[in-house]
Amino acid sequence: MKQSAIIIGAGLGGLFTGAILAKEGIEVTVIEKNVTVGGGLQSFIRFGEVFDTGMHVIGGMQEGGNIRRLCEYLGIFDKVHVCDVDHDCIDSLYFAEDKKHYTIAQGKEAYVNSLAADFPDQRENLSRYVDAMYRIVDELDLFHLRPSSDSIFMHSDEFMMAASDFVKKYITDSHLSNVVSYMNPLYGGRGNMTPAYIHAIVSVLYINGPSRFAGGSHLFAELLSDFIKEHGGTVIVNDGVVRISSEDKMLTGVTTKSGRTFTADYYISDIHPCTMFKLMDTPSPLPKSYRNRLDEIPNSYSAFTLNIKLKQNAFRYINHTAYYMSCYDDIWSFGREDKPWPLGFLYMTPPEIEQGEYATKMIITAPMIWDDVKKWEDTYVGHRGKDYEEWKVRCSELLLDRMEEMYPGFRNCIEAINTASPLTIRDYYGAKEGTMCGYSKDYKNIAQSQVPVVTKVRNLLLTGQNINLHGFCGVPLTAINTAEVILGRNYVLNKINHIEQ
Repeated sequence: MKQSAIIIGAGLGGLFTGAILAKEGIEVTVIEKNVTVGGGLQSFIRFGEVFDTGMHVIGGMQEGGNIRRLCEYLGIFDKVHVCDVDHDCIDSLYFAEDKKHYTIAQGKEAYVNSLAADFPDQRENLSRYVDAMYRIVDELDLFHLRPSSDSIFMHSDEFMMAASDFVKKYITDSHLSNVVSYMNPLYGGRGNMTPAYIHAIVSVLYINGPSRFAGGSHLFAELLSDFIKEHGGTVIVNDGVVRISSEDKMLTGVTTKSGRTFTADYYISDIHPCTMFKLMDTPSPLPKSYRNRLDEIPNSYSAFTLNIKLKQNAFRYINHTAYYMSCYDDIWSFGREDKPWPLGFLYMTPPEIEQGEYATKMIITAPMIWDDVKKWEDTYVGHRGKDYEEWKVRCSELLLDRMEEMYPGFRNCIEAINTASPLTIRDYYGAKEGTMCGYSKDYKNIAQSQVPVVTKVRNLLLTGQNINLHGFCGVPLTAINTAEVILGRNYVLNKINHIEQ
């Protein structure tokens, strides 16, 4: 008889885990509370335009990249719609403090050259810094899809450093050390807390070459969903799990909002662990100490988003991600309560499948802490009150003021605006405090902030944004870990590498 698995949540982690298991003959049922699959990959239509719910910059999809190889193993890469960014400018940065613009180029040598143009005395330091990041990433077998051994691996001292200290170890110019840390908002980075390996992974992915979804990220989510169904699985939407049942410290079934009950050999949660705890019957099969530990881990900060429909032929398409930063010294201060909002933001013009000279839309995402919306935490979508709507308008105007600073007359390019706050992220993703990047990682206590895919319940596994690594690269890699608990250690990695089982 086939083994079976129920996956709670159809985010990127749930879909990738489900696709791997379905390919390998496991009977998969994915259960999603929203009307569409995808989690952070969901898209929605406003003003006749398709907007992604997240700021999706994709690493690992270049030739030989880890996520591309995973897609090739699944046999879906030729159906993925991605657009590579410009090689000579994968990112552009603007610092309001001195009105200075920087451009970042793709490839190790080009990356160094692009920054050394503004900081010529730091060229050697930049080269050493880049080499050090690649050394750190090389310590991660899973990142390179290498089968792991049984031996205990000890990471280097730099791997376990604070990211901000790691940067300063190599970059002696204070302005440049902040410039090279510009991707900090992408991974929820905090000064003197985020480990160097997180910074190195994201930076190396970018240096190797980022891509973006063309036509909307929902197309990729639907591709994975269709793959699961084509391989005998079931994907249920608009009927989320409301109860997880257990007996003798084993899960025995789940019940959905509509009253349906499903059982399986394995249960895999793709939702925030603290959200999952609330669904479990009493007494919970998970030890109180385990639940308390996961409940006490700080979450990464959230975000406020502007989704803008642009007037026709009013604003040229930008084929990379761009950043606005208020000042150099605040680059590691995102997520602090004592700093004014916004310290900075990311903005991009998402590509269409056949993109022309002009953009049709723009997404602006500004990191924001939960405390900024805490007064409305007991409200729900569409019923948050007049003061909340007025607050969103004020936030929007602050962001647009800064866009005007970079692009005078930008407001004249706007046809319509839609906004989303940390409350939106919490309610649609089931993410505690609207966390944008899952649990915060702390270099001082890596074991505390790392959540294994296995749990204290033998048939309950975890996957998704809050486990190990976050983001478009980290979540699929964690899905491999989760799937291999069922399939066997290195089972998937050996198949990806064409190694005989």
